[in-house]
Amino acid sequence: MQNSRLAQAGFPAIIVLVVTVMILPLPSSLLDLLIVANISTAVLILLVSTNVKRALDFSSFPSLLLVVTLIRIGLNVSTSRAVLSRGDAGNVIETFGSFVVGGNIVVGIVIFLIITLVQFVVISNGAGRVAEVSARFTLDAMPGKQMAIDADLNAGILSEEEAKLRRSEVADEADFYGAMDGASKFVKGDAIAGLVITLVNLVGGLIVGVLQLGMSFGDAVATYSMLTVGDGLVAQIPALLVSISSGLIVTRSAGDNDLGSDVFGQFARQGTSVRSGGVVVLLMSLVPGLPKLPFIVFGVGLILLGRYLISREGMIVEVDEPDVDVETAPPSPQQMAIDARVEPLELDLAADLIDLVDGASGGDLLDRVGALRRKIAGELGFVMPAIRTRDEPDLPAHTYALSVHGVEVGRGTVPPGRVLVIGDGLGHLPGDDIVEPVFGLPARWVPTEFRIEAEHAGHTVVDRAALIVTHLAELVRRRAGRLLSRSDVKALLDGVNATDPAVVEDLTAAGVGLADVQRVLATMLDEGIGIRDLVRILEAVGERAHTSRAVDALVEAGRAAVGPAITGSLATDGVLSVATIHPRFEAELAASVELDELGAQLRLPIHAHEHLMAAVNCAVDAAAARGLPAVIVCSPVVRPALARLLRQTTSGISIVSYAEIGDHLDVDVVHSIDPLLTDHTDKEHHDAQLAPL
Repeated sequence: MQNSRLAQAGFPAIIVLVVTVMILPLPSSLLDLLIVANISTAVLILLVSTNVKRALDFSSFPSLLLVVTLIRIGLNVSTSRAVLSRGDAGNVIETFGSFVVGGNIVVGIVIFLIITLVQFVVISNGAGRVAEVSARFTLDAMPGKQMAIDADLNAGILSEEEAKLRRSEVADEADFYGAMDGASKFVKGDAIAGLVITLVNLVGGLIVGVLQLGMSFGDAVATYSMLTVGDGLVAQIPALLVSISSGLIVTRSAGDNDLGSDVFGQFARQGTSVRSGGVVVLLMSLVPGLPKLPFIVFGVGLILLGRYLISREGMIVEVDEPDVDVETAPPSPQQMAIDARVEPLELDLAADLIDLVDGASGGDLLDRVGALRRKIAGELGFVMPAIRTRDEPDLPAHTYALSVHGVEVGRGTVPPGRVLVIGDGLGHLPGDDIVEPVFGLPARWVPTEFRIEAEHAGHTVVDRAALIVTHLAELVRRRAGRLLSRSDVKALLDGVNATDPAVVEDLTAAGVGLADVQRVLATMLDEGIGIRDLVRILEAVGERAHTSRAVDALVEAGRAAVGPAITGSLATDGVLSVATIHPRFEAELAASVELDELGAQLRLPIHAHEHLMAAVNCAVDAAAARGLPAVIVCSPVVRPALARLLRQTTSGISIVSYAEIGDHLDVDVVHSIDPLLTDHTDKEHHDAQLAPL
């Protein structure tokens, strides 16, 4: 209670002291003490910022940022008065000025300006931008977090008190980032004020020295420039440290108590940081010329305070620890919820397959999965979720099962001591015939000792771990859109914002939220389109969103932006072989497109739907006969609905629009889709369809 009252009274007293310092002249020794206290506080804030694990652990930082900025400005005013009135602002300022100027006033001023501009242009602007974006996306994510808490509460995972605490944390997080967005402006204003005060001191010092004190111009420049640069440095160095702290804290809101209680309470939990700060301040007393007593007093004081806080924390642990039986304590509801949570990707292994993940037994399955994540990231542009691997006693021997969001989507067998041989004419090899589970090819499990013989015969040989990884890779590619989470999208947008902030600003201005971006990117991934060129995709989405917020329209804009890459991947030697849709039939398809909550849909009569599917299958067969990928080209109006229909019924076919065909490709029409025509391969009859290209 006494500490709380002291904290409550401490901050108002500090603010009153700042106003007093700005009004009343202070002796040089007291200025030295206040300057060292200012530097020590900045070092302490920086160390605490680097040690907190999440922003809420330092929720008082936005208000603290305002207070330390006010303290620094008040101290700067007081030192400026001392410099101009008596030409002496204490040993700290004189030493800083002499050390930096080094006998050359021009060099000293340039170095001061460089330090100030780095703090203003680089760190302050960056921290402010990060705070702005973090506030925006945190507010966007609030409804989803609240819904998740309500869902956990309804499912019985959380109690009413736990749900209330979680809601409070979500609200505090939003408050914190909103406050940091505004508090970052204090840092910018402080840097500008430092430049203005320094300029005023330079001009004012020359006027005082030459006109009032009768000094020569050279003596006035030497005296007041040195003191002005020293004054600016002792103000800007703490400002730089606090600016760095603000950048650290927003890249990792408010407490329940008043500001003083929050600040002192949070510092009290950082005993190691307090002790480290004392060591840093104590070492600064070794700098030649600096007054040693203030640094020694503050350094030793912080070290002793840090040791006291650490020992007090240890006593608390010693008192609480015997009351907890680690062996028999039941898991917390939060831990049980985590254990029962469905993971995006899961790999279950039968008991006899554990050797595949046991490094001591030579198992490298987990290493291969890690390599697969890097490959998928380079191929599709997003990082696949970490896969949860566990043994499952209920699985039959030699069996593995792959699940996506708790639903089993693939299963296979990998018998020990065997390799999978894929190819035709495997009768000369001993083993068991199977259908390979990934692509449905005929294969045979062959004893490992026949591997070399199978390779010499020209067959494809796959070991057990490689088969599982290949199966996993295909499942990830086919379901990439479902695996792209809201957190993944936010991480992608944060990366874009770091390099191309204007793109994210345009999305925000167009009203495109995180959920909209997720739906667009997920749809593109479901259609087999990588999102590596994310900046161009988002540029096109942001531009299109000014006229239409429909997801299909945004997807078409994103596809058009990377269209040449899409069609280029489907071409062979610069030639894109396609099947077109007869203009009459395409007009009928366009007229049957209807929009619902799922997007554009083709509403065809049953007989027309059957004729369409027959014509599409004919086009697929024609492409397969030529050894070419099946590609259908159509108008952007029809493409989303047609792709959505065929994705559910036909595999191995790509639907592209005319807008996606790059000018670097030659187009070869090898088929025409029209249920009313008897000869669908009459190429000359349909060459006129290339006119829109």
